[in-house]
Amino acid sequence: MDRLKIFIDLTRLNKPTGFMLLFWPCSWGLAFAQNHNGLSSLFYYYLILFFFGSLLMRSAGCIFNDIVDKDFDKKVERTKLRPIAAGKISVAMSFFYVIILCLLALLILLQFNLLTIMLGMSSMVLAFAYPFMKRITYWPQLFLGLTFNWGIIMAYSALNNEVTAEVLILYLMAIFWTLGYDTIYGTQDISDDEIIGLKSTSIKFKNNIKKFVTMNYLIAFLISVTLLNNFIGFNYFTFFLIFFGISLSYQIFKFDRKDPLSCFKAFKINNISGLLFFLALFSTSI
Repeated sequence: MDRLKIFIDLTRLNKPTGFMLLFWPCSWGLAFAQNHNGLSSLFYYYLILFFFGSLLMRSAGCIFNDIVDKDFDKKVERTKLRPIAAGKISVAMSFFYVIILCLLALLILLQFNLLTIMLGMSSMVLAFAYPFMKRITYWPQLFLGLTFNWGIIMAYSALNNEVTAEVLILYLMAIFWTLGYDTIYGTQDISDDEIIGLKSTSIKFKNNIKKFVTMNYLIAFLISVTLLNNFIGFNYFTFFLIFFGISLSYQIFKFDRKDPLSCFKAFKINNISGLLFFLALFSTSI
């Protein structure tokens, strides 16, 4: 039971917001692929595959991140009790878990077409480069946006076997969404990160952090409205899109950079935001 608890803490399986934020963009890509053609018979099957793929890759990413950041995690109040930082598990065993999880994810990836497999393999470069970004740039949140939302393109290609300009615009919208929510998340660690020399948009824009988050969320919302304007009307799509916008606005109202708990609570609301936007897109195909 102790080993199981360590594994759960290591992979953050007890904190589902993380892997759901990797899954929602995949669901968006699938739903967007169907919004002109109606539901594919593969839609629900692929939705399940992307869910488990997101779960596996998020878990592997968390472990790799903890291996890379083990010395930094010891110095940050929020992360000092993570299993590797606290010495509860060795780096070698942790890396073994990474390999196993990636191999399981590969088995899922091989169920898709060749284009999607190639896109999935290329995403590994982004996934394993991300932990190093906070050392070299104030924009690791931008790099996370590129990484976490790659599933939009993969999911779209899984059903349509192509990558179009429209899905790239949706990918861009999701990057701004991630820039907003991960800046809120990073606000929890501003004091510790500044002391140990790590960088983030939370630190870069700390004096105007609400304006920065507002700008990113507003751009994300405007892109979604522009891209999907043909579906706006008195319908389910508009209903869910409005509540998606409200969920983003509420986060801005909710978080306070001087109150880490409020930042974490605001960040978690993005699980609902992701669901609302999925429902908006899904409603266009039924």
